[in-house]
Amino acid sequence: MSQSNVVFAVSRNPTREDLFARAEEISADLSRRAADLDREGRPPLAEIIKLKNAGLLNALHPTQIGGGGLDWVDGLRLVRILARGESSIGQLLGYHYVNSQYIYWALDAERAHALGSDTVAKNLYWGAAVNPRDPGLVLTRRGNGYVLNGRKSFSTAARVSDYINANATLDDKIAGFAVPTNRSGYVANDDWDNIGQRLSDSGSVEFRDFPVYEEDFVGAPAAPDVAPPVLSTFNTPFIQLVFVNFYLGTAEGALQAAVDYVRTTTRPWITSGVERAADDPYILERVGEFTAALKASAALADSAASAVQAGLARGRDVTARERGEAAAEAYTAKVHATHVSLDITSRVFELTGARSTADKYRFDRFWRNVRTHTLHDPVFYKAKEVGEFVLNDRIPEVSLYS
Repeated sequence: MSQSNVVFAVSRNPTREDLFARAEEISADLSRRAADLDREGRPPLAEIIKLKNAGLLNALHPTQIGGGGLDWVDGLRLVRILARGESSIGQLLGYHYVNSQYIYWALDAERAHALGSDTVAKNLYWGAAVNPRDPGLVLTRRGNGYVLNGRKSFSTAARVSDYINANATLDDKIAGFAVPTNRSGYVANDDWDNIGQRLSDSGSVEFRDFPVYEEDFVGAPAAPDVAPPVLSTFNTPFIQLVFVNFYLGTAEGALQAAVDYVRTTTRPWITSGVERAADDPYILERVGEFTAALKASAALADSAASAVQAGLARGRDVTARERGEAAAEAYTAKVHATHVSLDITSRVFELTGARSTADKYRFDRFWRNVRTHTLHDPVFYKAKEVGEFVLNDRIPEVSLYS
């Protein structure tokens, strides 16, 4: 089993420089162990503890309650850094950011402050059970509260989550709530066996008479066709930007691994006329093209993050149009990052050669990770939404996918 020597003293109010330095250090450690971690495919409990100890889970929480006070642009860059080392860990950090920050725009200020303070003080990891294509959860009144029953086929961070956002049907309405996972009746199953994102802990979860109380609700239960407050819908463009950034981080990690391998191991082709593979003109051309594509996509990702951050900063004054314009920027970045990351993670073998396909390297993990998650929601629907906005001035329809 792979081991890590990265240790941090838990601190409140870490600086921006501290957080980025710690993210780089953890990412480098993950990169060294990534092949073994992918092979083992175990729940990333130790890795989440490292993120906690580094202060990375609390990076976006306000400094007034002990968080790092970073904005979303920086938070998403941290996701990208972690994904260079191990794609699933970047995904898990990004999912936590969306799930734990959602309280600030979905709850009233007093409740958000209380739950945020508790999250920072206890260093909680937030997951979710809200897959809209897999309803399955039902709330039933019982005594002074409710019980939750049902199953979700996929729930990223199922076993490592301390707290989760969830939704369920209640009579003929949809109820959203935030609950700790240490209550009785929460069952996380070890059944994630997909080809990629093997450390994302994305197995099924079951709720068996799981207790839910009035104070757990995030807003009042609403009919499915009732439009939610605009501010509360920012979780979707942000989760799409999480995808963007861990796709790009994964591709950056793939290119770096290929560059390191070329420098140390790849042999020059017999007709190349050079003594080192690093001097081969065709390898140099591909490294240049891949680097340019990644830098362009990362710049687009940062620009989109700034646009969505600006919309969020408008608070409850933000309009549906402003949200839609920002979302279109995020989805443009999603389309580009999907194509770039799939292309680069599959083509780095053109740099490294046949021997690099040996199982001990597991360089295929980069492509497997991106290929697995880019199927989360079809990218051609994101391209269609961008096209509708550009051609017909229609903002994306609000949903848990858009």
